[in-house]
Amino acid sequence: MKKTRSDLLFVVGLLAMVGLFGCSQETPAEKAKAAAASGSAATQAAGQAAVDNIKTPMDKARQTESTLAQSAEQRAAEANASTR
Repeated sequence: MKKTRSDLLFVVGLLAMVGLFGCSQETPAEKAKAAAASGSAATQAAGQAAVDNIKTPMDKARQTESTLAQSAEQRAAEANASTR
């Protein structure tokens, strides 16, 4: 009987501790709000610079892809014209 009571008290205490620690943690939404509120202008500028560094090569790649597609269409048209 005594062992059952101590096991029950242990389980209740364990659940209480888990509950207390679980309630004190922030949700991901709260963490995002806190990070956004604490973000400084330097952090935002660094983030924008990183985005710009990625966008510029991608824009150049898109231009090259467009040029290659036009060239392929032109070659196909020339090939069709020469076979007629």
